[in-house]
Amino acid sequence: MPSVDIAAAAPDFAARPLGTLSPRDTVRGAVDGSDVWVHYGRPSRRGREIFGRVVPWDVVWRTGANAATHFHTPVDLVVGGADVPAGTYTLWTLPSRGGWQLIVNRQTGQWGTDYHADRDLVRVDLRVETLPAPVELFTLAIEPAGAGAMLRMSWDRTRVSVRIARKP
Repeated sequence: MPSVDIAAAAPDFAARPLGTLSPRDTVRGAVDGSDVWVHYGRPSRRGREIFGRVVPWDVVWRTGANAATHFHTPVDLVVGGADVPAGTYTLWTLPSRGGWQLIVNRQTGQWGTDYHADRDLVRVDLRVETLPAPVELFTLAIEPAGAGAMLRMSWDRTRVSVRIARKP
C-alpha cells in the first residue's frame, strides 16, 4: 500500500466544516391562514456543478440530501393546479434541461433513495429561473403570494417554484 503524505493532505481536511455536511431544516409558511411545513436536508454546493453533474438530468431526485424531503399540510391544497389532500407526503423533483416537475408522493419515512413512482399522488410542472449568482446551501422557502404561497427551491444557479393555495 502506498504511503500517504499526511502533512500535504492536512490542509484539505482542516478546511472541512465539522458536523453534518447536509444538516436537516424545517421551513414553515402560511397558506391562506393554515401552516404548512417542509422538512429536508440542506446539501452544500462546495464548488461543484450541481444540476447535470451531482444531480443528474432526467432522474428523480430526493430534493435535498439524506432522508426523503417531507411536506405536511393540515388542509386540502391546490399545488400547481393539482389537488393535494391534507396530510403528510414526500417531495421529489425531476430535473430536466427542458423543464422540471415536482412530485408529491404518498410514501413517508423513507431514505431519500427509496422512491416508488407507484406511490405518486401528483406531478406538476415547476417554473425554472437561472440565478445571477450561485446559492451555496440548498434552500426551500414558502413565501406569501396573495391568499396562497409560492414554494421555492434554490441551489447553485437554479431556482424552481410552484404556486400553492388552499383548495376552495
